[in-house]
Amino acid sequence: MSRIGRKPIPVPAGVEVAIHPGRVSVKGPKGQLEERINPDISVALEDGQLVVTRPSDRSDHRALHGLSRSLVANMVTGVTDGFERRLEIQGVGYRAAMRGSDLEMQLGYSHPVSVRAPEGITFEVPAPTQIVVRGISKQQVGEIAAQIRKWRPPEPYKGKGIRYEGEQVQRKVGKRA
Repeated sequence: MSRIGRKPIPVPAGVEVAIHPGRVSVKGPKGQLEERINPDISVALEDGQLVVTRPSDRSDHRALHGLSRSLVANMVTGVTDGFERRLEIQGVGYRAAMRGSDLEMQLGYSHPVSVRAPEGITFEVPAPTQIVVRGISKQQVGEIAAQIRKWRPPEPYKGKGIRYEGEQVQRKVGKRA
């Protein structure tokens, strides 16, 4: 096994890691995650740190090594701290509200748009124009945030729509007389 590109992942106290052939599962205070890992890549627990190694320096092994290391590191972060994605709503009359555990939005359509919270995801609406998506899986949090944004992406002329917090929308000049 090559030791090149070796960057260990610290495992905090209270986090249990189970390594099986082709699978890694991580259990922590916020929940449990499991991920399949390519059989060429090896994951080992050494001195309270997870070490991901690759068999050679071929380009496909290097790519799989980086991907596997990122996935395992995100699992450890997810079960300890969790992930969140913040969205902003801009536009006159555009707003969001909670209906039980579901998110309901008024986005200029003739009907309200309702988004059901999948298992492991929670929504929060601190203000009518702000949405917070939280969960332990970084992939799932990003996917749900992208689906919410897709209902009314920011348009370039007036800037109305749903955008990620801090996202810059390139504005265009309208028609000229």
